[in-house]
Amino acid sequence: MASPGTRSDGLAETCPADKPVDSVAVGVLARFLAQLTLVRKEALPALPAEWSRNERDSRGYLDTLVRHAKRRMSDPNWTAIGGLFAVLGVPGDRLVRFAEQVPAMSRRPYGLLLTNLGRDTVTILEGPKLSMAGLDWTSASYGDPLHGLAGHLVRMRYPQDQVDEVVQAWAREMRRTRPLAVSGLDRDLPHYVGFERIHAVYDDVIRAAKSLGTSVEDGRLLAAAGEISAALECAAGLLGMSEVPPEKEIADALFRWQAARLVRAAERVPDSLFRWRSDDRVPERDDFPPHMVRSALAVEGVAPADRVFRGTAHLNTVVHLECFPDPVVVRRETAAAPRREQGLLPEHAVLQVIEQSGAQVRAPRILALGYDDRERHFAIHTYEGPVGQAPRHPVDGLLPAEADELVDDLAALAQVDHAALPSDEPAEGFYCWLTERLAAFVDDLPTETLLAARERGLPNGDVLRWALGRYEVSKRTSVLLHGDLNPWNLVRAGRQGGLTIIDWEMGMIGDPLYDLVRHLHLTPTRTEMRVRMFDRWSRRLPAECVVGWEQDWRVYRYIEQIRSAYVDLDRMTTGAALSTPNVRRAVDAYEMTLSAATGSLGLRKRVVPKAPASLKVS
Repeated sequence: MASPGTRSDGLAETCPADKPVDSVAVGVLARFLAQLTLVRKEALPALPAEWSRNERDSRGYLDTLVRHAKRRMSDPNWTAIGGLFAVLGVPGDRLVRFAEQVPAMSRRPYGLLLTNLGRDTVTILEGPKLSMAGLDWTSASYGDPLHGLAGHLVRMRYPQDQVDEVVQAWAREMRRTRPLAVSGLDRDLPHYVGFERIHAVYDDVIRAAKSLGTSVEDGRLLAAAGEISAALECAAGLLGMSEVPPEKEIADALFRWQAARLVRAAERVPDSLFRWRSDDRVPERDDFPPHMVRSALAVEGVAPADRVFRGTAHLNTVVHLECFPDPVVVRRETAAAPRREQGLLPEHAVLQVIEQSGAQVRAPRILALGYDDRERHFAIHTYEGPVGQAPRHPVDGLLPAEADELVDDLAALAQVDHAALPSDEPAEGFYCWLTERLAAFVDDLPTETLLAARERGLPNGDVLRWALGRYEVSKRTSVLLHGDLNPWNLVRAGRQGGLTIIDWEMGMIGDPLYDLVRHLHLTPTRTEMRVRMFDRWSRRLPAECVVGWEQDWRVYRYIEQIRSAYVDLDRMTTGAALSTPNVRRAVDAYEMTLSAATGSLGLRKRVVPKAPASLKVS
């Protein structure tokens, strides 16, 4: 499957293109690019000191471009705008990481280049001879001629079916002028095109953001958001983005960035900005009154990139306030990749009950809930990561002391009085309710995911109901559950020390055994660690919470293996959230997941035939 926005040859992308260019004009442009290489280096101004001195080293030239672009474009702007890129899901180091993945390139002689030869910078005059006027020489460079062609292809926005014509015209002219410059054309051109597309995204986002001037007017925000959305769509695959935020979400991000900049420039919060409205489900707190909420919103938009964390369902921005002793996190739902599995309990309600109970559960405190200037919902929690650092997660498994802490948290959670939470005990019992929920989830999957599941031997919802209905589990006292104890929902050495549990949006009331088994399924765990955790768990929880667990834990493991097979296949099929680390790891291990799921169901895994080589796309 091709990456979003890329064609198999890497030369054109499924983004808006202008009308075809006349073939005569294509020839003029190709001839011009070729003749530029005849200009001698001695006639040009001195090159920057960091420029590659080996005038045939194409790979070294690409590295030089990356360093130069990063210094010229990113570094001066990054403090002011880096957080905006992070909010949009654009990695700040993508140019560097892209260049690191480029293999050895053919050697080509350097020459004079003009990398911004596009529709906005060139005028073709007709007459006895065709000539060009209005050229912008600010992007003139000296290096690999293939880079000049790549810049022209990206900025000229040729229709996809004209790209080959342009490349061939360039190759014909270059063979007459500088034959060695055509070496490795087919293999190396996509590398430069990729560089230019990524570079163009950074330029386009910065330009669109700066076009706002000092305005937060909705029309200008939406226009800038449209430009940014188009730029991201064109290069989503190259940027490693599995989805692009909707334009409304981009406009909201621009508003927060722009409004925070205006506040910083004025050194006060204007009355017209950050007039948030409280959600009454979380009452005002004495330790975090309304003016602190407003202060947090006023600095959210200019938080640096290393304080912005975009997950599969939430955008979290860590901010520091002069009037509050610890960092707090402004938490917002994202619309790019909606979660198919929804929690039963509101996250704020779960956190309120935990705090009010006084239970020794390491969890955030909910400080505020409300709606911002643009009526977008937000929550503010205490930040549970290490102060001054990004949160660290036990993605390779828990240490023994951490495993003990997690079990102790589950034991404390079992003591929390959850009567205030809106939850009804399923009449048929938790296990039957859980299996029905999984079967209904499968029934509601998109048609493309269901077809892919059938190809791999995964059954529909009705067969799941029958297969899982063969099992029974013991009755255990229902308790408050986290519902999704994967490693990314655990933070190491946080504000409270030790291991802290975050992201409670999948909270539910149910069998305490389920939380532990789901954690063991989602987290790399050695056999001896699993035995250790079960032993401590069975001793720390009340007897009515652990009865019969030795026989039942494998049944819950079967359910989680089956669930993962469908969830990960849906992500692979739809492309949702593939850029997040936890999803990427799960997808990479899908064959093992599928084997475990079909084994749990007593089915034989089908082998999905591979497409013939002639039909494959990259």
